[in-house]
Amino acid sequence: MRLQKNAIALLITILFVMLISLSIGYGLMQVQKASKTLQDEQMLYQSSIILEDVLEILRGSVELQNIANNDSRDDLFLFLSNAAYIPLTLKNLKVIVSIRSAGEKLNINALNKKNSALFSHYFQKQMIGSAYITILQECMRKNQAPNEYNNYASALFDRHPRLFRDYIASKKHLGIINDFYLQEYGDENIKNIDFDELFVYGEDNNSVIDLNYAKAAVWELMLGSSKERAEELYRGRGSYASLKDLHLSENEKLNLTKFRTTFFAPLLAVEIKIVAQKSFAEVRFYYDIKSKRGYDFAVEI
Repeated sequence: MRLQKNAIALLITILFVMLISLSIGYGLMQVQKASKTLQDEQMLYQSSIILEDVLEILRGSVELQNIANNDSRDDLFLFLSNAAYIPLTLKNLKVIVSIRSAGEKLNINALNKKNSALFSHYFQKQMIGSAYITILQECMRKNQAPNEYNNYASALFDRHPRLFRDYIASKKHLGIINDFYLQEYGDENIKNIDFDELFVYGEDNNSVIDLNYAKAAVWELMLGSSKERAEELYRGRGSYASLKDLHLSENEKLNLTKFRTTFFAPLLAVEIKIVAQKSFAEVRFYYDIKSKRGYDFAVEI
């Protein structure tokens, strides 16, 4: 009987120790969460200050003012050549600012009936099935006629009923679409596409492509050309003043008319990466040189 009582007491002691351990573990977890929240809030505050500083530098730049005043393609090219990568150290922070042309990539939401054949041709060359273009179009309800709103050929929205459908809003949004396509069709070729070299995202599907900065993949899609021809045009970046400088074939000219293009777009894509000891932030936005205005701000922490 005494042994039984001792065993019960020991069991109660063990349970008590376990409860204490669980309570301490839970408490530590809550402390870690609170600490992480505090770090994120601090990083958000630091990011906002650095963003304001970068905007003030851009607004006060003599070089950018000259570009705006003179509509100078050459000055813009020189500026972007020197500002592609700017590392900074601020106390305990490492900051990397990169500035590119906002017209170097194609907004994926520019996909429409007029140019869908060129989108299809590009992806078919990468061995991607035509169903992929259909899925993309289903996620661009804003660009469709009202009677097309709910005509879905795929099961994407059955699988993701809360998925935004007016336009493709971000790289993460496209990632969900790509994962669905991979699972639905088992097509591993989707993994071979470097979407970062091809697309930007967002509601403004009327944004222009600056032909002096267009990426090779963008040339290949717009013209329906070979990769070699696209790379040839990309190597000439910064030197184009008019259509005749491109030496396009008649078919290439026709294809190019299906996209909004220019030879001078005084718009910048700015990216700020901020690294602290235990946290990281990335700020992205566009900057209009002429109006000295930033827009489409995005922050990730």
